[in-house]
Amino acid sequence: MDNRQKLIINGGRRLEGELSVHGAKNSALPLLSAAVLAHGETVLHNCPCLTDVDAACRILSKLGCRCQRSGSTVTVDAANVTGFEIPDTLMREMRSSIVFLGAVLGRTGHCRLSFPGGCELGARPIDLHLSALEQMGAEILEEHGYLDCTATGGLHGAKITLSFPSVGATENILLAAVTAKGYTEIHNAAREPEIVDLTEFLVKCGAKIRGAGESVIFIEGTPRLEPCEHSVIPDRIVAGTYLCAAAITHGEIILTHCDPAHMNGFIPVLESMGARVYTYGGGKIYLSCKKRLSAPPTVRTMPYPGFPTDIQAPFTALCSTAEGTSVFVETIFENRFRHVSELVRLGASVKTEGRVCVVQGVKTLSGAKVCAAELRGGAALIVAALAAEGTSEITGLEYIDRGYESPETALRSVGADIKRA
Repeated sequence: MDNRQKLIINGGRRLEGELSVHGAKNSALPLLSAAVLAHGETVLHNCPCLTDVDAACRILSKLGCRCQRSGSTVTVDAANVTGFEIPDTLMREMRSSIVFLGAVLGRTGHCRLSFPGGCELGARPIDLHLSALEQMGAEILEEHGYLDCTATGGLHGAKITLSFPSVGATENILLAAVTAKGYTEIHNAAREPEIVDLTEFLVKCGAKIRGAGESVIFIEGTPRLEPCEHSVIPDRIVAGTYLCAAAITHGEIILTHCDPAHMNGFIPVLESMGARVYTYGGGKIYLSCKKRLSAPPTVRTMPYPGFPTDIQAPFTALCSTAEGTSVFVETIFENRFRHVSELVRLGASVKTEGRVCVVQGVKTLSGAKVCAAELRGGAALIVAALAAEGTSEITGLEYIDRGYESPETALRSVGADIKRA
């Protein structure tokens, strides 16, 4: 994609209408890697059209799979997986590429890859992944920026206790364990909806798993998985971003194709600020916000079911025009406030100290030229620019396009004055 593209936003327009939420990036990527384990043709519906998903499909092609997209449906034929090496160029495109490790090792007994790239949010050590796979019988050699992982006699089950409920590590262990010999237990497992979605897919393929969504997951290895048809869950972070966009513009929107139960970590924060939020059956959320919001006192990011680190940046933008002072404490990543300096260009009053961000609400923001430095920070700049007086230009769209499917089209459909140039 052309890195010179930009979003041009004329702010101050109230968002109003109905908006559909696309499939979850953080679910689609592990599901695509899981397709490697299925001997045949897997069909994934509601698969978002994102640059990260495109990168995952290119990795699958390198491994010997055949990938096809038709609308929001991606078909992966993994009948003839022959490769085990993921090229450095593809690994550098996204952090989530590490989730291929468990699947490829489980399918071929060998995986060679470089350290992953993606958004620079600070240290995201993959030691948890590697340590777990070593406990399952993998031999791991690190040299010249590459990881060479082998399991000559195949992987075996193990009792693994994670020091932190890492989503990526939990996914990699699941993918490695489903075809390993014997039983695996994951203690202090991540509980995110994306973990449950991956598990439901694997069970459809013939895997034996129980406890997904809880802190202990039990897996009984099975020699072979067969392909299935599955729909990716809705993206709760995209839904949350659009709720913030509606709230900051004093708008009124209905989100469809979403799962309100996945958003219990942040919907109460919106309500505490003064937004009216109603959830309906059939995957709908209604938000109305007719007056200036009140700042929430302290928001602390936590693993699920707590307040998600991925929605922190859009909420920082939302609080920049709220009445009062908000304090955000980032407990997951140490470098998650890279959007703050750009929010300040838009007129926000925000200060950071280490993992703490203090937002003093101002009455108005002003349009400016800003640049996204990572995915969720880019979303925060869109949220702020929608409320700002005048015109804003946002560059760095290569980050935003990793997780938001054509955000300008979606926002324009509910009244935003936004275009890509």
